[in-house]
Amino acid sequence: MPNFIIKTHQKNAVYKANQIFILNKGMNSGKPQKVPFTNSFVILFQNEEDAETVYWLAYSLWKAKFWHQFLCGSVIPFLRIQYFKGNFSTKVNEMLLDFESHRKDVQSLRLLELKEEQFHQNINLINDMRTVILHRYCKK
Repeated sequence: MPNFIIKTHQKNAVYKANQIFILNKGMNSGKPQKVPFTNSFVILFQNEEDAETVYWLAYSLWKAKFWHQFLCGSVIPFLRIQYFKGNFSTKVNEMLLDFESHRKDVQSLRLLELKEEQFHQNINLINDMRTVILHRYCKK
Protein backbone atom coordinates (compact mmCIF):
# COMPACT_ATOMS: atom_id res chain seq x y z
CA MET A 1 0.00 0.00 0.00
CA PRO A 2 1.47 3.36 -0.97
CA ASN A 3 2.17 5.59 2.00
CA PHE A 4 1.79 9.25 1.22
CA ILE A 5 1.43 12.63 2.88
CA ILE A 6 -0.89 15.31 1.49
CA LYS A 7 -0.03 18.94 2.25
CA THR A 8 -0.72 22.38 0.83
CA HIS A 9 2.15 23.35 -1.45
CA GLN A 10 4.15 26.38 -0.29
CA LYS A 11 5.64 28.60 -3.02
CA ASN A 12 9.32 28.33 -2.07
CA ALA A 13 9.25 24.84 -0.57
CA VAL A 14 11.75 22.26 -1.79
CA TYR A 15 10.77 18.61 -1.50
CA LYS A 16 13.35 15.83 -1.32
CA ALA A 17 10.91 12.95 -1.71
CA ASN A 18 9.01 11.79 -4.78
CA GLN A 19 5.97 13.98 -5.22
CA ILE A 20 3.06 14.96 -7.43
CA PHE A 21 1.13 18.20 -7.37
CA ILE A 22 -2.65 18.54 -7.55
CA LEU A 23 -4.24 21.80 -8.69
CA ASN A 24 -6.76 23.03 -6.10
CA LYS A 25 -8.21 26.17 -7.66
CA GLY A 26 -10.41 26.66 -10.73
CA MET A 27 -12.45 24.32 -12.88
CA ASN A 28 -9.37 22.12 -13.42
CA SER A 29 -9.10 21.36 -9.70
CA GLY A 30 -7.75 17.89 -9.17
CA LYS A 31 -5.41 18.01 -12.18
CA PRO A 32 -2.15 16.20 -11.36
CA GLN A 33 1.27 17.27 -12.56
CA LYS A 34 4.91 16.47 -11.83
CA VAL A 35 5.88 20.16 -11.49
CA PRO A 36 4.25 22.52 -8.96
CA PHE A 37 1.22 24.66 -9.66
CA THR A 38 0.78 28.02 -7.92
CA ASN A 39 -2.36 26.84 -6.10
CA SER A 40 -1.85 23.17 -5.39
CA PHE A 41 -1.59 20.36 -2.94
CA VAL A 42 1.54 18.25 -2.84
CA ILE A 43 1.49 14.49 -2.27
CA LEU A 44 4.80 13.09 -0.98
CA PHE A 45 5.74 9.42 -1.50
CA GLN A 46 8.43 7.03 -0.30
CA ASN A 47 9.36 5.82 -3.80
CA GLU A 48 8.88 6.61 -7.48
CA GLU A 49 6.70 3.56 -8.18
CA ASP A 50 4.06 4.66 -5.65
CA ALA A 51 4.14 8.19 -7.06
CA GLU A 52 3.57 6.90 -10.60
CA THR A 53 0.73 4.59 -9.53
CA VAL A 54 -1.08 7.29 -7.59
CA TYR A 55 -0.44 9.87 -10.34
CA TRP A 56 -2.50 7.85 -12.79
CA LEU A 57 -5.27 7.40 -10.26
CA ALA A 58 -5.32 11.19 -9.72
CA TYR A 59 -5.30 11.69 -13.49
CA SER A 60 -8.29 9.37 -13.87
CA LEU A 61 -10.25 11.18 -11.17
CA TRP A 62 -9.48 14.55 -12.77
CA LYS A 63 -10.48 13.42 -16.27
CA ALA A 64 -13.73 11.96 -14.89
CA LYS A 65 -14.45 15.35 -13.21
CA PHE A 66 -14.74 13.56 -9.87
CA TRP A 67 -13.66 16.66 -7.90
CA HIS A 68 -16.36 18.96 -9.34
CA GLN A 69 -18.84 17.80 -6.71
CA PHE A 70 -16.50 19.06 -3.94
CA LEU A 71 -15.74 22.52 -5.36
CA CYS A 72 -16.54 25.54 -3.15
CA GLY A 73 -16.66 29.22 -3.96
CA SER A 74 -18.88 31.34 -6.15
CA VAL A 75 -16.42 33.25 -8.34
CA ILE A 76 -13.32 31.06 -8.44
CA PRO A 77 -14.11 27.52 -7.35
CA PHE A 78 -11.58 25.74 -5.17
CA LEU A 79 -11.07 22.34 -3.57
CA ARG A 80 -10.66 22.16 0.20
CA ILE A 81 -7.82 20.02 1.50
CA GLN A 82 -10.01 18.09 3.97
CA TYR A 83 -12.37 17.01 1.15
CA PHE A 84 -9.40 16.07 -0.99
CA LYS A 85 -7.61 14.07 1.73
CA GLY A 86 -10.64 12.03 2.74
CA ASN A 87 -11.88 11.20 -0.75
CA PHE A 88 -8.46 10.67 -2.30
CA SER A 89 -7.41 8.21 0.41
CA THR A 90 -10.66 6.31 -0.10
CA LYS A 91 -10.09 6.09 -3.86
CA VAL A 92 -6.50 4.90 -3.39
CA ASN A 93 -7.72 2.11 -1.10
CA GLU A 94 -10.38 1.10 -3.65
CA MET A 95 -7.75 1.03 -6.38
CA LEU A 96 -5.52 -1.23 -4.32
CA LEU A 97 -8.28 -3.82 -3.98
CA ASP A 98 -8.17 -4.46 -7.74
CA PHE A 99 -4.58 -3.53 -8.49
CA GLU A 100 -4.20 -5.67 -11.64
CA SER A 101 -7.16 -3.97 -13.26
CA HIS A 102 -5.69 -0.61 -12.31
CA ARG A 103 -2.34 -1.56 -13.86
CA LYS A 104 -4.04 -2.47 -17.16
CA ASP A 105 -5.99 0.80 -17.09
CA VAL A 106 -2.77 2.77 -16.53
CA GLN A 107 -1.15 1.11 -19.55
CA SER A 108 -4.19 2.02 -21.64
CA LEU A 109 -4.15 5.62 -20.39
CA ARG A 110 -0.46 5.98 -21.21
CA LEU A 111 -1.06 4.71 -24.73
CA LEU A 112 -3.99 7.10 -25.18
CA GLU A 113 -1.88 10.03 -23.94
CA LEU A 114 0.84 9.13 -26.44
CA LYS A 115 -1.67 8.90 -29.30
CA GLU A 116 -3.23 12.22 -28.25
CA GLU A 117 0.18 13.91 -28.28
CA GLN A 118 0.90 12.51 -31.75
CA PHE A 119 -2.50 13.74 -32.92
CA HIS A 120 -1.78 17.27 -31.63
CA GLN A 121 1.59 17.27 -33.38
CA ASN A 122 -0.11 16.27 -36.64
CA ILE A 123 -2.70 19.05 -36.24
CA ASN A 124 0.12 21.57 -35.67
CA LEU A 125 1.90 20.37 -38.82
CA ILE A 126 -1.33 20.70 -40.83
CA ASN A 127 -1.83 24.24 -39.52
CA ASP A 128 1.78 25.14 -40.38
CA MET A 129 1.34 23.84 -43.93
CA ARG A 130 -1.91 25.77 -44.28
CA THR A 131 -0.13 28.94 -43.16
CA VAL A 132 2.70 28.41 -45.67
CA ILE A 133 0.24 27.90 -48.52
CA LEU A 134 -1.81 30.95 -47.56
CA HIS A 135 1.32 33.13 -47.29
CA ARG A 136 1.93 32.51 -50.98
CA TYR A 137 -1.19 34.56 -51.75
CA CYS A 138 -0.03 37.45 -49.56
CA LYS A 139 3.34 37.75 -51.32
CA LYS A 140 1.84 38.35 -54.78
